[in-house]
Amino acid sequence: MCGIAGILRFKGSINLNLIKRMNELMSHRGPDDEGYIFGDIKTGNHEIFGFNDTPKGVYESKFPYSPKKELNDQQMIHSNLALSSRRLAILDLSPAGHQPMTNKDRSIWIVHNGEIYNFKEIREELKDLGHKFFSNSDTEVIINAYEEWGHNCLKKFNGMWSFCIWDVKRKKLFCSRDRFGIKPFYYYFGNGIFAFASEIKPLLQLNVEKKPNDSLIYDFLKAGLLDHTEDTFFEGIRKLPPAYYLSINLEGKLDIQKYWDLCVSNEIYPEKNNSNNVEEFFDLFNNAIKLRLRSDVLVGSCLSGGLDSSSIVCLVDHGKKSSSKVMKSVGEKHKTFSACFEDKNIDERKYIKEVIEKTNSERNYVFPEPSGFLREVDILLRRQEEPFGGSSIYAQWCVMREAKKRGVIVLLDGQGGDEQLCGYRKFHIFYFLELMRNRKLLRLFNEFLKFIFSYEILKTSNFVQGARYFKFGNKILGLDHLLLDSFKLEFNNRFIELGYKTNLGERIKEDITKYSLPVLLRYEDKNSMAHSVEARLPFLDYRLVEKISSYPLALKIKNGWTKYILREAMKGYLPEKIRKRKSKIGFSTPENKWFKHFMNKEVKDVFENAAFIPTYLNRNLLIEQFSKYSRNNNIYNSEIFHRFYILELWGRKFIL
Repeated sequence: MCGIAGILRFKGSINLNLIKRMNELMSHRGPDDEGYIFGDIKTGNHEIFGFNDTPKGVYESKFPYSPKKELNDQQMIHSNLALSSRRLAILDLSPAGHQPMTNKDRSIWIVHNGEIYNFKEIREELKDLGHKFFSNSDTEVIINAYEEWGHNCLKKFNGMWSFCIWDVKRKKLFCSRDRFGIKPFYYYFGNGIFAFASEIKPLLQLNVEKKPNDSLIYDFLKAGLLDHTEDTFFEGIRKLPPAYYLSINLEGKLDIQKYWDLCVSNEIYPEKNNSNNVEEFFDLFNNAIKLRLRSDVLVGSCLSGGLDSSSIVCLVDHGKKSSSKVMKSVGEKHKTFSACFEDKNIDERKYIKEVIEKTNSERNYVFPEPSGFLREVDILLRRQEEPFGGSSIYAQWCVMREAKKRGVIVLLDGQGGDEQLCGYRKFHIFYFLELMRNRKLLRLFNEFLKFIFSYEILKTSNFVQGARYFKFGNKILGLDHLLLDSFKLEFNNRFIELGYKTNLGERIKEDITKYSLPVLLRYEDKNSMAHSVEARLPFLDYRLVEKISSYPLALKIKNGWTKYILREAMKGYLPEKIRKRKSKIGFSTPENKWFKHFMNKEVKDVFENAAFIPTYLNRNLLIEQFSKYSRNNNIYNSEIFHRFYILELWGRKFIL
């Protein structure tokens, strides 16, 4: 797990201090080591260096990629290519894991951020084909896999990654991002350079004009959308999409290709008894967790008390009890981390305790407070780099920080379960529409009754927020009248339809690839890496995702139960109180209370002294509506006002 950055200059030489600044801005992503390579993409000539955080043992090692000297300002280096790495040591903690890394003849160089969980299996396959290895790292497996199979190596990998390979013989860069975009890859292409990094801030060092992307601001203010396109909130800085690779040469020929896609079934019923599907699902899910326990450092888990994270913790415990080998990465007691609140409406300790008691895991609670959010929102924004959709992200931030304090470097988390298994409340409504479209009226009647007579579901449903999934939603909320006419006119051709469209299978895919999962993965990556912690997501094992996607809808929603197949598979492993739980909270915060009471003065002050958002909206109307909201005199909730609040803070920090 690392932070990576690089520059390819098409004419002239690279500024040495520029790549150093870019790398230093990501030191939190990799405090254990750093490395640099400066090269000539035409000739293949190169020099390698360490710097302040490069361990002494790296300089003393004798690998083809071991630097022997430290980078300093006096050196004169003429190169058109620079690659850099910051390392968070997870696998092979020795100097053999140093990056940039190369093969024996130095014809392939790589900087890599992420983990290839099945690296051991691929390594054995490559050994049988005659490849030799210096290290026990997954990064070296990528090098040899690329050497053997070219871009088709990506189909072999099970993991999360973004990497850049310098192919010396072919005189090009080859870059890739994992299937779901768990690991970030930002790039800038213009003004005679191609540059990339694991974060946006390093690319802002390129003297790129800090111009806001107004089209994304429109989507955010209008519909709360984030991370749904290849663009960022900074004009000119883009993201390599998930499941894509790119190649670029010194002539500036950029080629971007998709290497994987997902097809989600829209069949309603299974063709036969689903017992085999349940067993198949369990085996894949359990194996996905086992693979993600491969680590040379301690592995813990996020535990919200919900179905997804609780299932992961319980299967880790099952693996410990059923394995004859000591699970060194888990330790004597599996450490879990949870965000809790004194507000009983969102506190989940009664569910968390069920899991703790069943698994004898170690519990670690954090209690996010509005005063802490106000105190830390500046650093939170700096690490996230783009606006975020609510204060619940702060609960996750506190959990990651606590894990680091407790010496846990890797955390398992449950992201991806809701999107695949119809865990969100909206999917009940979408399923009703799908059944209606297919004239499954008896099934529709049954599902509707189970929905409306479920107190747990109705109690934890936000119908006002859910209105945005329907065309009339924004009209009811009246958000449009806050935006300036000139702003709306410029982007009124950006049709935003969040709801049910052609069929439910396609809508599930959109949540996985566009509307829901991408922004949650951004939060997860940047919150964890801000504290030098790696987050691993078993539900996003691509084999599991492909299998779940092939299942009919009735294995996802049935008799009023979402995540039906997960609930069936976890019988006997998960406490029944959780397995049969219908309420849904997650790492939420009591945001409405925060905005109406504890943070009201501060939020109002931001609105009254706004310097960035008046470009897009009528500030006086915003203040008027916020005052009404504070007195419970309109139907807006905190999620709406958070958009304006966080956008203003973002604009002040990065643009003004």
